[in-house]
Amino acid sequence: MSNLLDPILEKALKKDKQNLERSSIPIVTISASYREDVKGMFGYPEDETIADVVFSRAHYSMAGGVAVKAWGKKMDHTKAWVVDPTNYVSHKDWNSIELTEDIGKIIARQPILKKLKDFVDQFGRSKLPILSSITPPLLHLTENITKPILSFHIAVGNILATQGRTVVQMITDPHVREEYLNHADRKNFYLLVFDDNTRTEVLEKASILEKKIDPDRVIVTGPPIDPRIINARKNKHPWRSGPLRLAITTGGLGTNKKEIKKLLQQFLPQLRKQPHPFELLIYAGTHQDIDEMVTEMARDEHVRVNELTTKNAKLRVIYHPQIVDANEMLIKYGFPWADGFISKPSGDMAYDAAASGSFILTLAEWGEWEHNVRETFEQLSIARKTEVEHIVPQLEALTRTQDKSQSWVELAMHQAMSIDKLFLEGAQNILKAYKKIKNLST
Repeated sequence: MSNLLDPILEKALKKDKQNLERSSIPIVTISASYREDVKGMFGYPEDETIADVVFSRAHYSMAGGVAVKAWGKKMDHTKAWVVDPTNYVSHKDWNSIELTEDIGKIIARQPILKKLKDFVDQFGRSKLPILSSITPPLLHLTENITKPILSFHIAVGNILATQGRTVVQMITDPHVREEYLNHADRKNFYLLVFDDNTRTEVLEKASILEKKIDPDRVIVTGPPIDPRIINARKNKHPWRSGPLRLAITTGGLGTNKKEIKKLLQQFLPQLRKQPHPFELLIYAGTHQDIDEMVTEMARDEHVRVNELTTKNAKLRVIYHPQIVDANEMLIKYGFPWADGFISKPSGDMAYDAAASGSFILTLAEWGEWEHNVRETFEQLSIARKTEVEHIVPQLEALTRTQDKSQSWVELAMHQAMSIDKLFLEGAQNILKAYKKIKNLST
């Protein structure tokens, strides 16, 4: 590999590649260009002000969560290591990476462009521009690896499968896109899924596509959740009184920005009340425009935006231009604190929220897979749809006591805290499945 035009990044690439090769569990994903944090991991100077190109929090947080579970108390590259080839796309191909992010942001924030999104998804997953850009660094990073590779993005799995590599591919939603089945009939390809329904869907779609898949190579593990998020439930109690603590979150592309604005228009006047009925934490992720929107709206409503470390703050914002830092702040300040999350029902945030012991109010879905997620948590009585235009009266109703003097909010949090262990042991089960596959392939 060359043409990165950054000598420090060239050094980081060499070390990243070595760590992946030496790791017992090599993990690869496609999520973001966290180049500065990669430099910092290896002791090189990093610039905290440089913005990452971000496609997805999910593909980063899921891969990272499994690595954290493998590491135990401290980072150990011999146990597991995560790489993202997006970090090492060559200078000449970088425009295609930025273009993909720009298109994704426009579409993610404009529901009317949903049909165009479906086309771009198909284009982006199977053709140019992104795949031709990430393929060279992906092949370079993995060229000396003979053990199975744990993949958290289907593009990674499909590229490596064509190279004859053994791939352990995580399906990152309770939904099966056809791309997951492109190489699933190969003996070197294994699929890990969230639940039994997703496994059935894999086998059903494979049959329709006339692909002969060995059912033993489709393994139910549960969702990959960072163990630190699960630990957040230990000191959390179902809400009964006092200000309701709400985390309002966006995704890797800034999805649901318009809905978040509508919610804030109703919430901010409530924060001026004495006593105030709500406390808010806005996860803007890596999106400066959402951070600025919250700050400007709060100023207009004469509501102070407090520092993240402020106790009993009415309003705080998590924002960082880099995905690693934004995600770490969410794990530290969001999941242990929030009674409930207002979020689109994604395969990462919704599962993370429930695992942390929180209830969920869902924003507009962005695809069939998110319908599945919403229905999963509605059936468990943990989630309801957000009434975006009437959020305050909705929450007034949901916090009102019902049967046995418990409100819906309290009951939903009880449900989250007693959720089936499959929702909590995914990372552990993924590691067990990987080790079994590794033993079979040697």
